[in-house]
Amino acid sequence: MRGNENRSTTRRVRAALSTAVAVCAVTAVLPTAAAAGPTAVTGAASDGGAGVERISVATDGTQGDGDSAGATITSDGRLVAFASAANNLTSDNPVTWKRVFVRDRRTGQTTLMSTNTPPIERPVISGDGQYVALWGLLFRDTKTFLSQVSSGRTIGINCPGLSCSQPSLSADGRYIAQVATSGRPPSRQRIEVRDWHADTTQTVAEFEHVTPSRPSLSGDGRHVAYQDGRAKDVLVWDRTDGTTSGPIEGPSQEAELVQLSKDGDKVVYLSGSDTHVHDVGSGTDQLVPDVRGVAIDPTGRYLLYAPHDTDGPSLVLRDLETGTDETVSDRPASAGTDAVSAGGRDVVFQSTADDIVPGDTNGTSDVFVRRFY
Repeated sequence: MRGNENRSTTRRVRAALSTAVAVCAVTAVLPTAAAAGPTAVTGAASDGGAGVERISVATDGTQGDGDSAGATITSDGRLVAFASAANNLTSDNPVTWKRVFVRDRRTGQTTLMSTNTPPIERPVISGDGQYVALWGLLFRDTKTFLSQVSSGRTIGINCPGLSCSQPSLSADGRYIAQVATSGRPPSRQRIEVRDWHADTTQTVAEFEHVTPSRPSLSGDGRHVAYQDGRAKDVLVWDRTDGTTSGPIEGPSQEAELVQLSKDGDKVVYLSGSDTHVHDVGSGTDQLVPDVRGVAIDPTGRYLLYAPHDTDGPSLVLRDLETGTDETVSDRPASAGTDAVSAGGRDVVFQSTADDIVPGDTNGTSDVFVRRFY
């Protein structure tokens, strides 16, 4: 790693992207969260009780005619962003690539985000539900795009390298952590945090390799957990003073980052066949043996994991304070980061199983939410 000092630059957000790629409604400015309008999220997602709900459906309840996957959920569980190849979730013109949708569980509305750039990985929704970020292709390189949920308008986020990827959002969507790669073929990378309101950027770390670094941003945008993929170390950067702590897994160990909790207090990482939950304040670790950690809720209390034992449930939610487990799915299923709402109330996941909810006859992968109370 070469240096962790702060570097602040100012760049203008591009007003337009080339029409050679399918990007729609790219604008130079998005309204800030305070002015974002009626999709500001408050309160619980709905009045419904515990159970499973299919998310990848049209507003009228029609099931999707293509695969849906890669979902993330807001802190209160109301909104879910996901990628889908289905062409019947909205009335927009059909296409041959995946697009990003947002489902409002309270109103039952499914909305297409305006960019037609196919997401390379899952979209990421901000904790307050105001913004969705995705990593998409631009010519032969990649770029981070940010969409406002209320208007559907989209901007491309400036990238200091040839490609930018792997975005992580703060709770209000103001700060974006991303990885910029340079060289052709790519030979080096830089992790940065961009404040698109102030149009400034801070450098977290730089590496002379492109082994994945996978940044994860705290809700207030202050901390970034990331990994040095070559050294197999996990580290935590503090925006207030530009310092970096770690490797948090200790010497002579190898680690892979899963996620930093939105309160900035817990870092989930994998080491060997085990999952560790690192307390940033005390420096202590909680071991969850023989499982693969998948996500942690915004409060840092609830861990979503996949057991290595395939004879039992595919996804389990653990209360790290009490040590108790709740089954999320006993059918084949998977999930990713930002999949758990605050307090462990809701978990979003994907599955090809056709018996999770009644009437699932589309024969494709669908997105579901399990509510626990």
